[in-house]
Amino acid sequence: MTAAPPIAFDNSYARLGPGFFSRTPPTPVVQPGLIAVNARLAQRLGIDPGWLTGDEGLRMLAGNALPAGAEPIAQAYAGHQFGGLSPQLGDGRAVLLGEVVAPDGARFDLQLKGSGPTPFSRGGDGRAWLGPVLREYLVSEFMAAAGVPTTRALAAVTTGEAVWRETALPGAVLTRVAASHVRVGTFEFFAIRGDLDRLRALADHVIARHYPDATGALDLLRGVVARQAETVAQWMALGFIHGVMNTDNMAVSGETIDYGPCAFMDAYHPDTVFSSIDRGGRYAWAEQPHVAVWNLAQLASCLIPLMGDDPDRAVAEATEVVHGFPALYQAGWLRRFAAKLGLADPRPEDRSLIERLLTLMADQRADFTRTFRGLVTGEAAAEFTDSAPFADWARDWQARGPDLALAAAANPVRIPRNHRIQQAIDAGVRGDFAPFHRLTAALSAPFDDRAEWADLALPPASGEEVRVTYCGT
Repeated sequence: MTAAPPIAFDNSYARLGPGFFSRTPPTPVVQPGLIAVNARLAQRLGIDPGWLTGDEGLRMLAGNALPAGAEPIAQAYAGHQFGGLSPQLGDGRAVLLGEVVAPDGARFDLQLKGSGPTPFSRGGDGRAWLGPVLREYLVSEFMAAAGVPTTRALAAVTTGEAVWRETALPGAVLTRVAASHVRVGTFEFFAIRGDLDRLRALADHVIARHYPDATGALDLLRGVVARQAETVAQWMALGFIHGVMNTDNMAVSGETIDYGPCAFMDAYHPDTVFSSIDRGGRYAWAEQPHVAVWNLAQLASCLIPLMGDDPDRAVAEATEVVHGFPALYQAGWLRRFAAKLGLADPRPEDRSLIERLLTLMADQRADFTRTFRGLVTGEAAAEFTDSAPFADWARDWQARGPDLALAAAANPVRIPRNHRIQQAIDAGVRGDFAPFHRLTAALSAPFDDRAEWADLALPPASGEEVRVTYCGT
């Protein structure tokens, strides 16, 4: 009897045909070494974790071998980067091995990041160094544990090779799992070329895969707008800053994708920016919902030719859908932040209560995560240098009858603090992955208040602050 293949591939995107991708095998590495395998995620996908940690699995995770059924491709896409259109981007340092069909029938992309050059590399080496791989693993798995739609990390491996980023750094490969890797920029790629046949085929693919109840392009747009409104509201409630919300970094599935110069706020301020390349604050924390609308408007422009023979009507209908984002987002924002205050039945007037607290936090640079968690433990006042204004606010909050169990479920004890991620990266560069594994375990249970992880909930001490984050390239 022939043994079943270790991974159940069924590659629907590869069947879309020429123009959507370039067939590109990963480039083998010198000496792969296993850092981590996400056993729980592997089981969700129907992949044996023991196989992944064995020699054959390690070779696949490093790009040195292809399992049966894999069809490695580099996907084509365009994108608006900081508002400027780049007509051709594509997977410059990643290959999609194929699509995994899980035991329950759900479909997931399996992608290697840092797997070598592709036709879209634009002169780059196609590799990743260890730092961005560990960062994405940690942050994406925290987001999943916090209930945020996100890509996932299945594994991380070292390559035994140096990657040059001004200096020699250890190379690594991340195995990323996603509902799909189709982006707003994927639609832009075909729209700006006037390739309506492929644009229509892409829309049909996305509808079948993500929005099966949609009856056409307008319904597809409506679905993407609704999912993005919820996702961004969840970002805001966690103090998360994506850092580079270009249209090629917005997945039409609604998942958070591409954890480059991302970060979580320590001290709260709405204008907080961490990305080294965001010099104008385009992607600051408070700007993220506005940027989402801008990105969705680009998607709408791409879909208009698929919305019937009356372009004026199509523009009007698509505009109405995009203009619906703020109401959807504000409803999600109120629901998420009300839960953080323990309010199960948010009222319109609760917005003022929430905004008053945020203003106090901004004025006194209170820690975002610890302030909200402190509402549960009774320690929030300690986050303020002048606690009297907070005490006044707290009396009004208590009058609303908060449910502290609800607040506990909405406010993580710990987040992927920038200094802790950096410490794990620094240790990993030295070959010590113990801090990474400890942080992974703690972030995979972010609502569990456990004494053994108490230090990971602390804000950075003087000299530990990480004020700038960098793109993974």
